This record gives sequence, C-alpha cells and structure tokens, in this order.
Amino acid sequence: MASSVQSGGSSGGPAVPTVQRGIVKMVLSGCAIIVRGQPRGGPPPERQINLSNIRAGNLARRAAATQPDAKDTPDEAWAFPAREFLRKKLIGKEVCFTIENKTPQGREYGMIYLGKDTNGENIAESLVAEGLASRREGMRATTPEQNRLSDCEEQAKASKKGMWSEGNGSHTIRDLKYTIENPRHFVDSHHQKPVNAIIEHVRDGSVVRALLLPDYYLVTVMLSGIKCPTFRREADGSEIPEPFAAEAKFFTESRLLQRDVQIILESCHNQNILGTILHPNGNITELLLKEGFARCVDWSIAVYTRGAEKLRAAEKFAKERRLRIWRDYVPPTANLDQKDKQFVAKVMQVLNADAIVVKLNSGDYKTIHLSSIRPPRLEGENVQDKNKKLRPLYDIPYMFEAREFLRKKLIGKKVNVTVDYIRPASQATETVPAFSERTCATVTIGGINIAEALISKGLATVIRYRQDDDQRSSHYDELLAAEARAIKNGKGLHSKKEVPIHRVADISGDTQKAKQFLPFLQRAGRSEAVVEYVFSGSRLKLYLPKETCLITFLLAGIECPRGARNLPGMVQEGEPFSEEATLFTKELVLQREVEVEVESMDKAGNFIGWLHIEGANLSVLLVEHALSKVHFTAERSSYYKSLVSAEEAAKQKKEKIWTHYEEQPVEEVVPVLEEKERSASYKPVFVTEITDDLHFYVQDVETGTQLEKLMENMRSDISSHPPVEGSYNPRRGEFCIAKFEDGEWYRARVEKVESPTKVHVFYIDYGNREILPTTRLGALPPAFSTRVLPAQATEYAFAFIQVPQDEDARTDAVDSVVRDIQNTQCLLNVEHLSTSCPHVTLQFADSKGDVGLGLVKEGLVMVEVRKEKQFQKVITEYLNAQESAKSARLNLWRYGDFRADDADEFGYSR
Repeated sequence: MASSVQSGGSSGGPAVPTVQRGIVKMVLSGCAIIVRGQPRGGPPPERQINLSNIRAGNLARRAAATQPDAKDTPDEAWAFPAREFLRKKLIGKEVCFTIENKTPQGREYGMIYLGKDTNGENIAESLVAEGLASRREGMRATTPEQNRLSDCEEQAKASKKGMWSEGNGSHTIRDLKYTIENPRHFVDSHHQKPVNAIIEHVRDGSVVRALLLPDYYLVTVMLSGIKCPTFRREADGSEIPEPFAAEAKFFTESRLLQRDVQIILESCHNQNILGTILHPNGNITELLLKEGFARCVDWSIAVYTRGAEKLRAAEKFAKERRLRIWRDYVPPTANLDQKDKQFVAKVMQVLNADAIVVKLNSGDYKTIHLSSIRPPRLEGENVQDKNKKLRPLYDIPYMFEAREFLRKKLIGKKVNVTVDYIRPASQATETVPAFSERTCATVTIGGINIAEALISKGLATVIRYRQDDDQRSSHYDELLAAEARAIKNGKGLHSKKEVPIHRVADISGDTQKAKQFLPFLQRAGRSEAVVEYVFSGSRLKLYLPKETCLITFLLAGIECPRGARNLPGMVQEGEPFSEEATLFTKELVLQREVEVEVESMDKAGNFIGWLHIEGANLSVLLVEHALSKVHFTAERSSYYKSLVSAEEAAKQKKEKIWTHYEEQPVEEVVPVLEEKERSASYKPVFVTEITDDLHFYVQDVETGTQLEKLMENMRSDISSHPPVEGSYNPRRGEFCIAKFEDGEWYRARVEKVESPTKVHVFYIDYGNREILPTTRLGALPPAFSTRVLPAQATEYAFAFIQVPQDEDARTDAVDSVVRDIQNTQCLLNVEHLSTSCPHVTLQFADSKGDVGLGLVKEGLVMVEVRKEKQFQKVITEYLNAQESAKSARLNLWRYGDFRADDADEFGYSR
C-alpha cells in the first residue's frame, strides 16, 4: 500500500489502529471497495476493504456459464444507488482507512475516510445518513463511532431517505441485459452518436465491459483500430500475460474503470461491439498507441470514425521512440539515407499495374513498386488456354486498363517518391516464382496518391498482411478505404459486368499479314501509335490503337549503330554508341503517344517509316545528337534536307559517332609552277609489318627508345599484377593488352569480337594482327595508355606503283618486300596523301636504293603514272625501269604486255 502512519496516543492506553492510505480503484458494492497503492515500475498492489458495522444491498450477478440450472440474480433494492453514491464520490480519489477486523478467510473490515487523514468524511456514516445502507442487525452502540452511525440512521429514517422512503424501492432495481439479440441493428440504431456509459471491468488494455445507459445493456466493447497485449489462459485456468499486458491493462484501468464515459458504437464482432471510448481527458485509443501499449489493427481501423490517420500517427510516435511493445522496433527503411527515402524522379516506363521505372536526378534508373497493392491477375486454373502463349497486358482482365491509367497519368512526369519498405529477394517455390529485391514506395503526383487512385478505380487490390508485418504502405488505411469504395460502387475488378476483352493482333515478323496491312497504313498517312518497346535506337514495337495491332517499326533514312545480339553459342558485341542510341530513343518515346508514317516494309515483315514525337522527327533527332548517320535511301524523302543539315552540324561538333571525323580535303586543281620541285626529306624508320595489300607499318626511329622503356615498365607492372584469365570483357574499339605468341604482353586494339575464343586484335605499336581468346587479353593499365605514348606503328603505301590485283602476282610482290625490308631500318619520304594512308618512297638505309623502283625493275609491280609536275622526273625513272623489265619479260611481263584488251581478265588496268 502507498503509505501508513501510526496515530498518536498515550503509551499506557489501548493500541490505536494504524492509518493507511491508498487510491480507490473500484467500488464493488455499497459497502466494499478496492484500493491500490502508487505504481512503481509496474501495476501497484491492491486490497479489498469492507466497511465495518453497516450493510448495503447486493448488486445483480449473472449466473455462471458452467452452471446451466443457475439463474441470474437481480439487484437488491437500493443496492445500485449505494454503489453509484460511492463510485461518484471515491473513484480515483485518495482515502485513508483503518482495519478493525480480519476474518480467517482474509476479509478485512474497517473504516474509510475521504482524504489523507481520519479528519476527512467518514464514508460509512455518509452512506447511512443518505439511507443507502443500514447498521448491521444486533449491533450495540458501545463506541463513539457506533453512536454516530446510530444517530445518522435515525435522521435518515426521520427524513425518509433512501431505503427508509415509502415503497419497496423497486424503482432502484436495474433491468440488466447481458446479451443483444441483433448486435448489428443495435449498433446501426445509434447512428454513431455518443452513448453514455460506465466502464465496469477492464479485461485488457483494449477490451472493456461497459454498462450502457439508460437502458442498462452490459456489453463487451473492443476499442476500434487497436489491440493491446493480452492475457493467455492456460489449461489450468491461470492467465499468462504477454509482454506489457499488465501495464496496458493498468493504464486503461487507472483512467477509465468505473468512470462516466461516452462510447461511439462503430461496428460489431460477434456479440462484442467495436467502439471508441471518449473521456473528458482524452481519447484512450490514441493514448494507448502513443504510449506504446497498443498497435493498430487493419481489420477494425477501417470502422474507426475519429480519423485513422491519427491512430497511425500515434503509433508512429511510439515506434520512433521505441516505447514499450516497440522496444525492439527496426523501421523498414532504417538502412536508407534520407535522400533515398524521399525524392523526386521522372517516370520513364510503366512496367505493369504496380511497378514503374524512374530516372533519378543522378541519371540512374530505379524500379519502384507501388506499396501494398496487387495488380490484376488471372484467377483459377482453367482461365488460360495452355496452348496459347499468355500476353499478360492483354489477356489478364483489367491489366491493360491499369497500365494505360498509369501510362497516361505518369509517363514523362515528375513524381514524389516516398520509400515505405524494401521487400527482400525471395527464392522460387513450386507455386511462386523467385523475386529480386524490390523497393516499395508511395508515389504521388499533384498531391494524388497513384496507388489509391488505381485502387479506387478498381484496377488493383490491397494486399492483406499479418498483423505483425510492418512492411506496408504509409497510407495503408487510405488504400483500404479506397478499395471499400470501389467494391461498393462496383468499379473495375469488382464490377458484375462482363470482363473487357482486348483482341490485339501481333503482326511483328508475320510477312503475310504485314503485306496485307501495308497498303492500308500507307494510305492512312500519319497514324497514332503508342511505343510499347524499344529494341534499339531505330527499331521499335508499336501499338496502333485504332487498328488494335502490334507492329515492328524501323526508322527510315538513317543508319543507327547496331546493338549487341545473341547468336548461337556467342554474343555479338554491339557497335560503338549503340547503347547510347537505344537509351536516347527510350527516354524520348517509350510508352509515349506518337505519330507514324509508314513508307514500306522489309523482307522480315517489319514496317519502315518516319516517327514523330510532339512534332519532332525521331530520325532527325538521332542524327542531330550524333547517334546515327544519314542513309542514302533518305535522298528520295522530304526529310532529306533536314537529315543532311543535322548530320553536318553533328560532324562539326565531333561528338559520339563523329568523334574521329576528319573533313575530307577538297581536291582542287591548283596550277603548279613549273619551277616547283619534288620535296625529298627522308627520315629513318623501322619497318615492322608488311600487309597482304602491300601496305606496311613503320616505327619512328627517334621514338624507339621511348617505346622500349614503356614496354619494359608495362611488362614489369603486369608481372607484379597479372590480369585474371577470362576476366576481361573485350569491346570493339577498346585498347587492351594482348599476349603474343612469344609469351610477351603488347598494347593492342580490339577490332572485332566473334566469340570469347575469337577476338580480332591489332598491335598498335607494330602493325600486325592476330585472333586471340579472351584468356590472352587484359585491360590496358592507364599508365601505359596512348595518352602517355601514342600508337607507334604508322601505316604507309608505296608511291608511284600499282599493286597487282592478281592474287599470285600480289603474293610474289609481298614476299619480295618482306625479304628485303621487314624488321630492317629504312629511310622514308612522304610523296603525297590519299584517303587511306600517306604514299611514300622507301630507301634502303645502306645503299639508298629505292625499294619501290626495285620492285618495278624486277617486274613485280607496274608504275602508277601521276601528272603532277614535281613527280615527272621520278615517274620517268620508274617508267624506264618498267620498260627494262618488260623487255626482259620478268615476272608480270613474262607473257609480254598484257595490258591490252584483256587487261581486266588478268586483273589489271592501265
């Protein structure tokens, strides 16, 4: 008990009873109460005190369910008014009491005073004075207290108060009703208007027994929208409390037990009533949540009439502070930074009725699933014909409507995303496929919750969760309410009408159907379409709504980089900037409404034409952004000028596919002064490679030492950090390192990727080529890139000679050159430029003899006659050598001069 004090008195007199204090928890009857102490770390101790020397009537009692023959006991006259007198006077108040007698059974009898000491109001005397209790029969007035009781009773009789009034007091007997025949009708009849009541018992924090006034219905009321920890009844009848069950019960008892309250009857569950209890000091439902004694429950929060969002807010308050039942709570987004929990993003694609792809401010793409909703799905086993391939968008009822709702509402728009939870990846089972990790969020646009709008139209349903599953939408109650409205109004999935059917013909790749359809599309001019899929920068799948068909569409007038392709047993690498072109097209037109002009079709049944998005021609846009080249077929189009203009502008910027673009020199006829002479400035070079078409690669002797030093350092670095075999993924145009047949590493460039075992590489410092597996390739360390030292092998061709077109003759010439100059030092002079590579004359370093002239003398090649004045002297020398070889019938000339009418047959031209 809270406290006790010893009253004063002489040391030689009789013992004076100890005065003890407590707070009145409950009034059992007109002559019995329960007092409790102050709570310290949990519910406080309690004890029942019975008033000495008086008797009040017994209250009604319901027959025990275990005794079928027993009958309910009604109130005795004036019993309820006596209880009410004490309840209103004492509940929650501090009293002091003395114990005068204790029976062997443990019942305690004593005097109770209102206040902190015995100078306060004597409760027994007040009851007797009001005629609500009487002195016990046979009691003699032998003490001052008993004399006062006798005087009070005489005064009550004289004043005809209470039980001493005329009549038998039948009007004080309640007509208690323990059951309600039709609970639903009973609840509805009150129209959610507050009903006066007294809380008679608290079962647990959220379930009470209430006496409804003025009709005396004794009902069980469950607080709408919440649930507190409960007491689990064991087989032996004992009760085991769940964590914080006792504390929650005390929290409710100390505020509501035997208080006058108002109850809003909101719904019913069996014989139990769902309601909200209102007290002048506040709403107990919200208080329990805020203090961490209760959690929200979905099945009853929907009927809560005071604002479900207040309950969720109160629960969130307790969760954030980890109060009581939430002491081990971990938020679903605890591992996310604030910027990842809430952000603005642009919608790029609608995947289906519950998922979208957004583009973040960083440029990254992220898939977002709408929290707590389930898209339309097929019900039952026999709905889908097993011989027919399922197309979810068109075959699942209302899936197309749901996708279109999201597409029209969101595509290309900025939305607010609030991440509610991360659903971890799940393994596949016999009935459920595997799912990767999913980010689930509430998505809003213009203040509208997209998931709620989708559900309210009957185009999705709400997922039901276990009560302890906290991974759900932060607006879950609004979703439930929206679903209830959709069901009530028969919207979408909840409609009794016939399910909409979408008969969409897919003529992609069907040549016969495409041929039949082509004239119709050509005559139609511009047709409306929706871009359903983007295969590459210039290849798309379109849905034509008026024609209800799907077609594959190729952009006309351009040559777009080809993307990677899966071929049998290998992956063909995509061309440079193919991925960028695909991404550009996706961002611009995917799932957008566009207009198309169909001009023709290819052999595979794909339509070719022009696509317009918001008035812009997509072919022109791709060329403009240096992601496509103009194709010669565009010349007959009305868009040709726009395409050429866009291409010229892109070339000037030298971006993307035009990065290495060099303007072709315009060949102008410039009068050459007769006195101009041929420039002869020979420099030393080292010949490293001769090609089959008689071109050759050389290294500049002056930079040879730099190359040797770079190779030495690179090989040292590679031996310290060797590349992992097979880890390198080669891409066309990339620089890399390649292991040559001598076992050493060299710098190289990837020219073509056929398969992991066949990668074509070019050794940039030596000019030779090789086909290698990826196991002999690795990434080029940045310290040895072409920025540090440019590629050392430079390609040249012989000036003033024609390479034989006949394969055998050309092989003879190449073999001669290889024998004479490969891997030797020579002297090189650039004579003139051409579109492929510079044309030069080459001299032996020791004899200064002209290598090309030597080939002419041996009859291995013919002379290329040039008309420039400065070359006439050397050309004359070459022609004289050719005449000598012809006279001697050497090699090419062994059958005489073949350059007559049959020259083409021999593969030569003059």
